[in-house]
Amino acid sequence: MNFMQLLRSLDELLYEVMSWLVFFPLTLWRTLRHPLQMMDYASRELGDAEERQYDDTLSPPLFLLLALLVSHGLELAFLAGVNPIIAERRGLAGLVNDDTSLLLLRLALFSLIPLVLAVSLLHGTREPVTRHTLKAPFYAQCYAAAPFALVLGIGALLMQNKAPGVILAGAALFLVAIGAYFAIQVAWFRKHLRAGLLRTLAHSASGFAAGLALMAVVGVLFR
Repeated sequence: MNFMQLLRSLDELLYEVMSWLVFFPLTLWRTLRHPLQMMDYASRELGDAEERQYDDTLSPPLFLLLALLVSHGLELAFLAGVNPIIAERRGLAGLVNDDTSLLLLRLALFSLIPLVLAVSLLHGTREPVTRHTLKAPFYAQCYAAAPFALVLGIGALLMQNKAPGVILAGAALFLVAIGAYFAIQVAWFRKHLRAGLLRTLAHSASGFAAGLALMAVVGVLFR
């Protein structure tokens, strides 16, 4: 790579990173206001040419990553000391030795729920699980998971405060995030399964519970 190519690459990288300052809050606002529409949008955009996909928002996986990055940044700003996972050196926790690897671990953990829910939808619609069929529902679920992960992170941060009122506020955020996320799943499954409420609730609850359980199991392995 010559000097001019390096400059062009840096130019593109700088623009891409700075554009996140615009498109992250925009994508977050649109997802909070219209979660189901944004989940449908995530699936539709995959049908466009690659250079035109998510032209006015962030791509779903990147949106989830940046939501976790914001949550992690708040944790670094307001909490003193080293995260216990980073401090732990036994077992798999030894692989997480800095904030970058911790962020990647959290990204993997919070990607498990969208993955399980996407597979659950394909199972409910009796579609084969392939790399092609799985991508659209997984991307859709990443849009829903990003605000969920961000609010959970803020709730966990508040719950580490010593003031009882702040701890209660953090716990309330936890409950609101879980309730809202589950309600979105029920609406999403009902729309795509075109089934009754009981079947929709069964698919939503089983998929959500399986995703949380898998997330918890993997998380425990790093403790």
